[in-house]
Amino acid sequence: MTANAGSEVDFDVVVVGAGVAGCVSAFQLATAGRSVLLVERGPEPGSKALSGGVFYCRVMEQVFPGFAERAPVERVITRNCLSFLNPDSFVNIDYGDQRLSSPVNAVSVLRAKLEAWLAEQCETARAVVMPGFRVDRLLLEDGRVCGIGAGEDELRCKVVVAADGVNSFVARDAGLRTKDPANQLAVGVKSVIGLDRGVIEERFNLEGDQGAAYAVVGDCTKGVGGGGFMYTNLESVSIGVVLRLDDLAKRGEVASDLHDRFLGHRFIAPFLKGGELLEYGAHLVAEGGQAMVRDLVKPGLVVVGEAAGLALNTGLTVRGMDLAAGSAIAAARAVDAALEADDFSPGVLKEYESSLRAGFVGRDMETFRAAPAFLEGTRMFNDYGPLLADVFHGVYNLDLEPRRHLARTAWDAFKTSPLKLSDLVQDGWKALRAL
Repeated sequence: MTANAGSEVDFDVVVVGAGVAGCVSAFQLATAGRSVLLVERGPEPGSKALSGGVFYCRVMEQVFPGFAERAPVERVITRNCLSFLNPDSFVNIDYGDQRLSSPVNAVSVLRAKLEAWLAEQCETARAVVMPGFRVDRLLLEDGRVCGIGAGEDELRCKVVVAADGVNSFVARDAGLRTKDPANQLAVGVKSVIGLDRGVIEERFNLEGDQGAAYAVVGDCTKGVGGGGFMYTNLESVSIGVVLRLDDLAKRGEVASDLHDRFLGHRFIAPFLKGGELLEYGAHLVAEGGQAMVRDLVKPGLVVVGEAAGLALNTGLTVRGMDLAAGSAIAAARAVDAALEADDFSPGVLKEYESSLRAGFVGRDMETFRAAPAFLEGTRMFNDYGPLLADVFHGVYNLDLEPRRHLARTAWDAFKTSPLKLSDLVQDGWKALRAL
């Protein structure tokens, strides 16, 4: 189908949502000379964002050269720690590497600062940024999306870019998404704890602008599917839990209680001692991986970022912002080509989906498509942490009994655990395939 603008339009493109995906889309298209309106529901870009996260930011160099130096990032992540947390013990896999700082691989960010900066870049590129605008419907003409509506206000355009987050109203209104099942969604409960910069660097063994990111499994969720996280900002620590909705309901636990319990854990509390609570909130998180990615295009509309289901939790890394930026770049190229051809049919806009699948976003989503099912296994949260702690206890607890080789110590610890040999083989094989 070839379509033209029909009625006069107010903008070439309307982007809904001023997060990473929306801002990158708007900036790319405005830089290409298109007239762009970026609308944001919150009173300011970033005002709805909860704290922030770890941003694997190399993709942003394609859009904003020198991103890590120019943008308001917090710390360069040079230490990654996977922590198995138990009530009375913990085992950490602590990986630090200066190579992660040059070129910069990942940074911690506070989204309110970052998205405000991204919106400024959009305005510099002559995109119009309109905060405080809540879209409540799509405008349709002969089956094609041709604008947005909010109350009595209507804005017409040639293409709408939906970047309105995991609960995307726009994608649902267009019939591209339905209600996601509970096992594909999680609730994240997060706090930002203010601490003196020097205290953070001492407690986390950091120097200068270096940062640390912790992924935590085990006693942080009291057996509920999910995990904990902790990462350092310049003068604060972001910390919280992500809990799968179906398991949370099944076990009758309260998300805020588990968050508070995690922050008060004997091995976590010392990191936060003396800190001041700066921010606290909850946010819905996409956990289904590739299974959440469905149709991303219809005439006059493309869907990007978390609205497209693009989030990836492998247990070792939690990614969303880099996937959002990658999808936004692919979408902007396809939309620009459609504008050039004055053709907004699926046949042209689907170049976005093809480009996405061929790039790192689509390939990573496909590579780790089995990760969500692997992480649903309860043994990961309940059994492996205590087993590892028992192995190390056998190594370091010199009780005057004759010492045994590590293999025998590990085997004795395994025999006292609830795990079976078939569990180890099965989980090991699943891990190799999923991660």
